[in-house]
Amino acid sequence: MRIRYLADIRFPLERANGIQTFETCYALAERGHTVHLLVRPDPVRPPRDPFAFYGLAPHARLLVQRARVFGSEPARRMAYVGNAAAAVATARGRTDVVLTRDLGVASVLLRLPRSLRPPLVYESHGFAPVFAATMPDLVSGGVAASTSKLRRLLAREERVWRLAEGYVTITKGLAVELADRFGSRDAVMAIADGVRLDPQRRFMPPRQGGSPVVAYAGHLYPWKGVDVLLHALALLPDVRGSIIGGHPSERDLARLQDLARTLGIEARVTFAGFVHRSTVPALLAQADVLVMPHSATPVSERYASPLKLFEYMGAGKPIVASDLPAVREVLRDGENARLVRPADPRDLASGIAAVLADDHVAERIARTAFAEAASYTWDRRAEQLDGLLKIAVTRAVKRPVKRPVRRS
Repeated sequence: MRIRYLADIRFPLERANGIQTFETCYALAERGHTVHLLVRPDPVRPPRDPFAFYGLAPHARLLVQRARVFGSEPARRMAYVGNAAAAVATARGRTDVVLTRDLGVASVLLRLPRSLRPPLVYESHGFAPVFAATMPDLVSGGVAASTSKLRRLLAREERVWRLAEGYVTITKGLAVELADRFGSRDAVMAIADGVRLDPQRRFMPPRQGGSPVVAYAGHLYPWKGVDVLLHALALLPDVRGSIIGGHPSERDLARLQDLARTLGIEARVTFAGFVHRSTVPALLAQADVLVMPHSATPVSERYASPLKLFEYMGAGKPIVASDLPAVREVLRDGENARLVRPADPRDLASGIAAVLADDHVAERIARTAFAEAASYTWDRRAEQLDGLLKIAVTRAVKRPVKRPVRRS
Protein backbone atom coordinates (compact mmCIF):
# COMPACT_ATOMS: atom_id res chain seq x y z
CA MET A 1 0.00 0.00 0.00
CA ARG A 2 1.18 3.55 -0.76
CA ILE A 3 0.69 5.75 2.30
CA ARG A 4 1.08 9.52 2.52
CA TYR A 5 1.59 10.62 6.13
CA LEU A 6 1.06 14.35 6.83
CA ALA A 7 2.72 15.86 9.92
CA ASP A 8 2.97 19.63 10.28
CA ILE A 9 5.99 19.55 12.60
CA ARG A 10 9.61 20.61 12.23
CA PHE A 11 11.57 17.48 11.62
CA PRO A 12 13.23 15.68 13.19
CA LEU A 13 11.46 16.66 16.41
CA GLU A 14 12.69 15.57 19.83
CA ARG A 15 9.22 15.66 21.40
CA ALA A 16 6.85 12.72 21.76
CA ASN A 17 4.76 13.53 18.69
CA GLY A 18 7.87 13.45 16.50
CA ILE A 19 8.95 10.12 17.95
CA GLN A 20 5.47 8.64 17.63
CA THR A 21 5.09 9.83 14.04
CA PHE A 22 8.43 8.46 12.84
CA GLU A 23 8.17 5.16 14.69
CA THR A 24 4.69 4.61 13.26
CA CYS A 25 5.82 5.39 9.72
CA TYR A 26 8.90 3.20 10.08
CA ALA A 27 6.88 0.26 11.39
CA LEU A 28 4.44 0.60 8.48
CA ALA A 29 7.38 0.59 6.07
CA GLU A 30 8.69 -2.54 7.77
CA ARG A 31 5.37 -4.20 6.95
CA GLY A 32 6.01 -3.60 3.24
CA HIS A 33 4.13 -0.34 2.71
CA THR A 34 5.68 2.63 0.94
CA VAL A 35 5.36 5.68 3.21
CA HIS A 36 5.84 9.28 2.10
CA LEU A 37 6.16 11.46 5.22
CA LEU A 38 5.57 15.19 4.58
CA VAL A 39 6.98 17.43 7.34
CA ARG A 40 8.40 20.92 7.86
CA PRO A 41 12.12 21.51 7.28
CA ASP A 42 14.65 21.02 10.05
CA PRO A 43 15.69 24.46 11.40
CA VAL A 44 19.13 23.06 12.29
CA ARG A 45 21.86 23.56 9.71
CA PRO A 46 22.95 21.33 8.18
CA PRO A 47 19.66 19.41 8.40
CA ARG A 48 19.83 16.32 10.55
CA ASP A 49 19.16 12.85 9.21
CA PRO A 50 15.87 11.64 10.76
CA PHE A 51 16.96 8.00 10.71
CA ALA A 52 20.15 8.76 12.62
CA PHE A 53 18.30 11.13 14.96
CA TYR A 54 15.80 8.45 15.95
CA GLY A 55 18.34 5.64 15.97
CA LEU A 56 16.89 3.68 13.06
CA ALA A 57 18.55 2.28 9.95
CA PRO A 58 17.64 3.96 6.64
CA HIS A 59 14.62 2.35 5.01
CA ALA A 60 14.01 2.39 1.26
CA ARG A 61 10.22 2.37 1.78
CA LEU A 62 10.15 5.40 4.10
CA LEU A 63 10.72 8.67 2.27
CA VAL A 64 10.87 11.97 4.18
CA GLN A 65 9.78 15.02 2.21
CA ARG A 66 9.92 18.59 3.49
CA ALA A 67 7.29 21.17 2.62
CA ARG A 68 8.42 24.69 1.73
CA VAL A 69 7.28 26.97 4.57
CA PHE A 70 8.35 30.51 5.43
CA GLY A 71 7.35 33.70 7.25
CA SER A 72 5.38 33.98 10.48
CA GLU A 73 3.91 30.94 12.23
CA PRO A 74 0.43 31.50 10.68
CA ALA A 75 2.08 31.83 7.27
CA ARG A 76 4.09 28.64 7.79
CA ARG A 77 0.94 26.82 8.85
CA MET A 78 -0.93 27.98 5.75
CA ALA A 79 2.01 27.03 3.55
CA TYR A 80 2.17 23.53 5.00
CA VAL A 81 -1.58 22.97 4.61
CA GLY A 82 -1.36 24.18 1.03
CA ASN A 83 1.58 21.87 0.33
CA ALA A 84 -0.31 18.96 1.89
CA ALA A 85 -3.46 19.58 -0.14
CA ALA A 86 -1.45 19.93 -3.35
CA ALA A 87 0.56 16.78 -2.61
CA VAL A 88 -2.61 14.78 -2.00
CA ALA A 89 -4.40 16.10 -5.08
CA THR A 90 -1.47 15.63 -7.45
CA ALA A 91 -0.70 12.15 -6.10
CA ARG A 92 -4.29 10.92 -6.44
CA GLY A 93 -3.32 7.97 -8.61
CA ARG A 94 -0.09 7.26 -6.73
CA THR A 95 -1.36 7.26 -3.14
CA ASP A 96 -3.70 4.62 -1.73
CA VAL A 97 -4.46 6.28 1.60
CA VAL A 98 -3.61 9.42 3.60
CA LEU A 99 -2.80 9.17 7.31
CA THR A 100 -2.52 12.15 9.66
CA ARG A 101 -2.95 13.11 13.31
CA ASP A 102 -3.38 16.80 12.39
CA LEU A 103 -7.04 17.79 12.82
CA GLY A 104 -6.76 20.97 10.75
CA VAL A 105 -5.07 19.22 7.85
CA ALA A 106 -7.62 16.41 7.94
CA SER A 107 -10.51 18.90 7.97
CA VAL A 108 -9.14 20.78 4.95
CA LEU A 109 -8.52 17.61 2.94
CA LEU A 110 -12.03 16.36 3.61
CA ARG A 111 -13.37 19.49 1.91
CA LEU A 112 -11.80 18.35 -1.34
CA PRO A 113 -14.09 16.50 -3.75
CA ARG A 114 -13.78 12.77 -3.14
CA SER A 115 -12.63 12.33 -6.73
CA LEU A 116 -9.58 14.52 -6.00
CA ARG A 117 -8.24 12.75 -2.93
CA PRO A 118 -7.42 9.27 -1.65
CA PRO A 119 -9.27 7.90 1.40
CA LEU A 120 -8.18 9.53 4.65
CA VAL A 121 -7.51 7.94 8.04
CA TYR A 122 -7.32 10.35 10.97
CA GLU A 123 -5.53 9.49 14.21
CA SER A 124 -6.95 11.40 17.18
CA HIS A 125 -4.85 12.00 20.28
CA GLY A 126 -7.55 13.94 22.09
CA PHE A 127 -10.62 16.10 21.66
CA ALA A 128 -9.29 19.45 20.44
CA PRO A 129 -11.86 21.72 22.15
CA VAL A 130 -11.02 20.17 25.53
CA PHE A 131 -7.29 20.70 24.97
CA ALA A 132 -7.89 24.30 23.89
CA ALA A 133 -10.22 25.12 26.79
CA THR A 134 -7.99 23.61 29.48
CA MET A 135 -4.66 24.89 28.16
CA PRO A 136 -3.98 26.98 31.33
CA ASP A 137 -4.09 23.76 33.37
CA LEU A 138 -1.84 21.86 30.98
CA VAL A 139 1.05 24.20 30.16
CA SER A 140 2.64 26.94 32.23
CA GLY A 141 1.55 30.24 30.72
CA GLY A 142 -1.09 28.54 28.58
CA VAL A 143 -4.05 30.62 27.43
CA ALA A 144 -7.58 29.28 27.03
CA ALA A 145 -9.04 29.47 23.53
CA SER A 146 -11.75 31.97 22.62
CA THR A 147 -15.35 30.90 22.18
CA SER A 148 -15.10 31.33 18.42
CA LYS A 149 -12.02 29.10 18.23
CA LEU A 150 -13.73 26.45 20.31
CA ARG A 151 -16.65 26.49 17.87
CA ARG A 152 -14.27 26.09 14.92
CA LEU A 153 -12.51 23.17 16.59
CA LEU A 154 -15.81 21.49 17.41
CA ALA A 155 -16.91 21.81 13.78
CA ARG A 156 -13.63 20.30 12.59
CA GLU A 157 -13.91 17.41 15.02
CA GLU A 158 -17.41 16.59 13.82
CA ARG A 159 -16.50 16.88 10.14
CA VAL A 160 -13.52 14.57 10.47
CA TRP A 161 -15.41 12.06 12.62
CA ARG A 162 -18.22 11.85 10.06
CA LEU A 163 -16.24 12.00 6.83
CA ALA A 164 -12.86 10.31 7.36
CA GLU A 165 -12.81 6.87 5.76
CA GLY A 166 -10.97 5.52 8.81
CA TYR A 167 -10.54 6.76 12.37
CA VAL A 168 -7.98 5.89 15.06
CA THR A 169 -8.22 6.94 18.69
CA ILE A 170 -5.30 6.75 21.08
CA THR A 171 -7.52 5.42 23.91
CA LYS A 172 -10.80 3.52 24.14
CA GLY A 173 -12.21 6.29 26.31
CA LEU A 174 -11.68 8.82 23.53
CA ALA A 175 -13.56 6.62 21.05
CA VAL A 176 -16.49 6.38 23.46
CA GLU A 177 -16.49 10.15 24.00
CA LEU A 178 -16.54 10.89 20.27
CA ALA A 179 -19.35 8.42 19.65
CA ASP A 180 -21.36 9.97 22.50
CA ARG A 181 -20.87 13.44 21.00
CA PHE A 182 -21.35 12.77 17.30
CA GLY A 183 -22.96 9.35 16.97
CA SER A 184 -21.49 5.97 16.12
CA ARG A 185 -19.46 5.27 12.99
CA ASP A 186 -17.71 2.32 11.41
CA ALA A 187 -14.01 1.87 10.58
CA VAL A 188 -12.90 3.19 13.97
CA MET A 189 -10.27 1.53 16.15
CA ALA A 190 -8.58 2.37 19.45
CA ILE A 191 -4.83 1.79 19.11
CA ALA A 192 -2.46 2.74 21.93
CA ASP A 193 1.02 4.15 21.46
CA GLY A 194 4.03 1.89 21.41
CA VAL A 195 7.62 1.19 22.36
CA ARG A 196 10.75 -0.08 20.64
CA LEU A 197 12.07 -3.14 22.43
CA ASP A 198 15.51 -4.71 22.24
CA PRO A 199 15.08 -8.23 20.80
CA GLN A 200 17.76 -9.43 23.24
CA ARG A 201 16.15 -7.92 26.33
CA ARG A 202 16.01 -10.01 29.48
CA PHE A 203 14.12 -9.38 32.70
CA MET A 204 16.37 -8.56 35.65
CA PRO A 205 14.94 -8.99 39.17
CA PRO A 206 14.96 -5.90 41.43
CA ARG A 207 18.39 -5.11 42.79
CA GLN A 208 19.18 -5.52 46.45
CA GLY A 209 20.68 -2.93 48.79
CA GLY A 210 21.72 0.66 48.27
CA SER A 211 19.67 3.81 48.47
CA PRO A 212 16.55 3.29 46.30
CA VAL A 213 15.96 5.55 43.29
CA VAL A 214 12.57 6.64 41.99
CA ALA A 215 12.59 7.97 38.41
CA TYR A 216 10.28 10.00 36.18
CA ALA A 217 10.87 10.60 32.47
CA GLY A 218 8.99 13.04 30.28
CA HIS A 219 7.70 16.58 30.09
CA LEU A 220 7.51 18.67 33.24
CA TYR A 221 4.21 20.43 32.55
CA PRO A 222 2.05 20.93 35.67
CA TRP A 223 -0.49 18.24 34.73
CA LYS A 224 2.29 15.65 34.52
CA GLY A 225 2.43 15.71 38.32
CA VAL A 226 6.18 15.96 38.92
CA ASP A 227 5.51 18.48 41.69
CA VAL A 228 3.41 15.78 43.38
CA LEU A 229 6.35 13.38 43.07
CA LEU A 230 8.68 15.90 44.73
CA HIS A 231 6.27 16.31 47.64
CA ALA A 232 6.10 12.50 47.92
CA LEU A 233 9.91 12.27 47.98
CA ALA A 234 9.93 14.75 50.85
CA LEU A 235 7.97 12.11 52.81
CA LEU A 236 10.50 9.39 51.92
CA PRO A 237 13.81 10.54 53.44
CA ASP A 238 15.75 7.42 52.37
CA VAL A 239 14.70 7.60 48.71
CA ARG A 240 16.44 9.49 45.89
CA GLY A 241 14.74 10.96 42.88
CA SER A 242 15.74 11.10 39.21
CA ILE A 243 13.83 13.55 37.01
CA ILE A 244 14.56 13.01 33.31
CA GLY A 245 13.28 15.68 30.95
CA GLY A 246 12.71 19.41 30.78
CA HIS A 247 14.60 21.98 28.77
CA PRO A 248 16.57 24.85 30.38
CA SER A 249 14.55 27.32 28.31
CA GLU A 250 11.26 26.06 29.78
CA ARG A 251 10.02 27.56 33.02
CA ASP A 252 8.86 24.20 34.42
CA LEU A 253 12.39 22.88 34.95
CA ALA A 254 13.37 25.91 37.01
CA ARG A 255 10.02 25.82 38.85
CA LEU A 256 10.55 22.22 39.94
CA GLN A 257 14.18 22.82 40.89
CA ASP A 258 12.99 25.68 43.11
CA LEU A 259 10.36 23.41 44.65
CA ALA A 260 13.00 20.77 45.45
CA ARG A 261 15.06 23.42 47.24
CA THR A 262 12.02 24.67 49.13
CA LEU A 263 11.22 21.12 50.26
CA GLY A 264 14.84 20.61 51.32
CA ILE A 265 15.36 17.60 49.04
CA GLU A 266 17.59 19.13 46.38
CA ALA A 267 20.53 16.94 47.51
CA ARG A 268 18.43 13.80 46.90
CA VAL A 269 16.97 14.74 43.53
CA THR A 270 18.87 14.73 40.23
CA PHE A 271 17.47 16.79 37.36
CA ALA A 272 18.91 15.35 34.18
CA GLY A 273 17.16 17.91 31.98
CA PHE A 274 16.59 17.19 28.31
CA VAL A 275 18.53 14.15 27.13
CA HIS A 276 18.55 12.34 23.81
CA ARG A 277 16.01 9.55 23.79
CA SER A 278 18.74 6.97 23.20
CA THR A 279 20.06 7.61 26.72
CA VAL A 280 16.69 7.27 28.47
CA PRO A 281 16.69 3.44 28.78
CA ALA A 282 20.02 3.49 30.61
CA LEU A 283 18.74 6.13 33.03
CA LEU A 284 15.57 4.14 33.69
CA ALA A 285 17.66 1.03 34.29
CA GLN A 286 19.37 2.80 37.20
CA ALA A 287 16.05 3.28 39.01
CA ASP A 288 14.22 0.96 41.38
CA VAL A 289 10.74 2.36 40.78
CA LEU A 290 9.31 4.26 37.79
CA VAL A 291 6.58 6.79 38.47
CA MET A 292 3.85 8.32 36.30
CA PRO A 293 2.12 10.80 38.66
CA HIS A 294 -0.33 12.52 36.27
CA SER A 295 -2.86 14.84 37.86
CA ALA A 296 -6.55 14.29 37.15
CA THR A 297 -7.46 16.51 34.18
CA PRO A 298 -9.84 15.86 31.27
CA VAL A 299 -6.77 15.21 29.11
CA SER A 300 -5.04 12.75 31.45
CA GLU A 301 -8.27 10.97 32.36
CA ARG A 302 -9.48 10.33 28.79
CA TYR A 303 -6.65 10.75 26.28
CA ALA A 304 -3.31 9.91 27.88
CA SER A 305 -1.33 7.17 26.12
CA PRO A 306 2.16 8.47 26.96
CA LEU A 307 5.24 6.93 25.42
CA LYS A 308 6.81 6.81 28.87
CA LEU A 309 4.19 4.30 30.02
CA PHE A 310 5.28 1.71 27.47
CA GLU A 311 8.96 2.54 27.96
CA TYR A 312 8.44 1.95 31.68
CA MET A 313 6.82 -1.43 31.00
CA GLY A 314 9.67 -2.44 28.72
CA ALA A 315 12.25 -1.39 31.33
CA GLY A 316 11.23 -4.20 33.67
CA LYS A 317 10.88 -1.97 36.72
CA PRO A 318 7.90 -1.75 39.09
CA ILE A 319 5.57 1.09 38.08
CA VAL A 320 3.62 3.38 40.38
CA ALA A 321 1.08 5.46 38.47
CA SER A 322 -1.96 7.66 38.99
CA ASP A 323 -5.23 5.76 38.97
CA LEU A 324 -6.94 7.31 35.93
CA PRO A 325 -9.34 5.78 33.37
CA ALA A 326 -6.90 6.10 30.44
CA VAL A 327 -4.11 4.58 32.52
CA ARG A 328 -6.35 1.68 33.54
CA GLU A 329 -6.70 0.72 29.87
CA VAL A 330 -3.11 -0.56 30.17
CA LEU A 331 -2.22 -0.86 33.85
CA ARG A 332 -4.00 -2.92 36.51
CA ASP A 333 -3.48 -2.28 40.20
CA GLY A 334 -1.63 -5.12 41.90
CA GLU A 335 -1.04 -6.98 38.64
CA ASN A 336 1.32 -4.96 36.44
CA ALA A 337 1.56 -1.75 38.49
CA ARG A 338 0.61 -0.03 41.72
CA LEU A 339 -2.08 2.62 41.13
CA VAL A 340 -2.51 5.55 43.52
CA ARG A 341 -4.81 8.53 43.91
CA PRO A 342 -3.89 11.40 41.56
CA ALA A 343 -2.47 14.61 43.05
CA ASP A 344 -2.04 12.96 46.46
CA PRO A 345 1.61 13.07 47.61
CA ARG A 346 0.90 10.90 50.65
CA ASP A 347 -0.76 8.15 48.65
CA LEU A 348 2.02 8.32 46.05
CA ALA A 349 4.64 8.06 48.81
CA SER A 350 2.73 5.14 50.32
CA GLY A 351 2.61 3.35 46.95
CA ILE A 352 6.32 3.83 46.38
CA ALA A 353 7.16 2.69 49.91
CA ALA A 354 4.98 -0.42 49.56
CA VAL A 355 6.74 -1.48 46.37
CA LEU A 356 10.20 -0.85 47.85
CA ALA A 357 9.33 -2.78 51.00
CA ASP A 358 8.21 -5.97 49.24
CA ASP A 359 10.66 -7.44 46.74
CA HIS A 360 8.20 -10.19 45.83
CA VAL A 361 5.48 -7.71 44.84
CA ALA A 362 7.97 -5.46 43.06
CA GLU A 363 9.27 -8.35 40.96
CA ARG A 364 5.81 -9.72 40.20
CA ILE A 365 4.31 -6.49 38.87
CA ALA A 366 7.52 -5.56 37.05
CA ARG A 367 7.80 -8.97 35.39
CA THR A 368 4.15 -8.87 34.29
CA ALA A 369 4.50 -5.38 32.78
CA PHE A 370 7.77 -6.44 31.10
CA ALA A 371 6.02 -9.36 29.40
CA GLU A 372 2.98 -7.30 28.40
CA ALA A 373 5.16 -4.61 26.80
CA ALA A 374 5.49 -6.99 23.83
CA SER A 375 1.83 -6.27 23.04
CA TYR A 376 2.60 -2.56 22.65
CA THR A 377 5.51 -2.52 20.21
CA TRP A 378 5.48 -0.21 17.20
CA ASP A 379 5.35 -3.33 15.02
CA ARG A 380 2.20 -4.47 16.81
CA ARG A 381 0.72 -0.99 16.42
CA ALA A 382 1.49 -1.00 12.68
CA GLU A 383 -0.19 -4.41 12.37
CA GLN A 384 -3.39 -2.96 13.83
CA LEU A 385 -3.14 0.15 11.67
CA ASP A 386 -2.56 -2.02 8.63
CA GLY A 387 -5.93 -3.67 9.09
CA LEU A 388 -7.75 -0.35 9.53
CA LEU A 389 -6.05 1.21 6.49
CA LYS A 390 -7.25 -1.66 4.32
CA ILE A 391 -10.78 -1.30 5.69
CA ALA A 392 -10.71 2.44 4.96
CA VAL A 393 -9.61 1.92 1.39
CA THR A 394 -12.36 -0.66 0.83
CA ARG A 395 -14.93 1.53 2.57
CA ALA A 396 -14.05 4.47 0.32
CA VAL A 397 -14.91 2.40 -2.74
CA LYS A 398 -18.08 0.72 -1.48
CA ARG A 399 -19.82 3.36 0.61
CA PRO A 400 -21.26 6.78 -0.30
CA VAL A 401 -19.82 9.83 1.43
CA LYS A 402 -21.82 11.24 4.33
CA ARG A 403 -22.04 14.95 4.83
CA PRO A 404 -21.78 16.60 8.26
CA VAL A 405 -25.05 17.39 9.98
CA ARG A 406 -25.39 21.14 10.24
CA ARG A 407 -26.10 22.37 13.73
CA SER A 408 -28.53 25.19 14.30
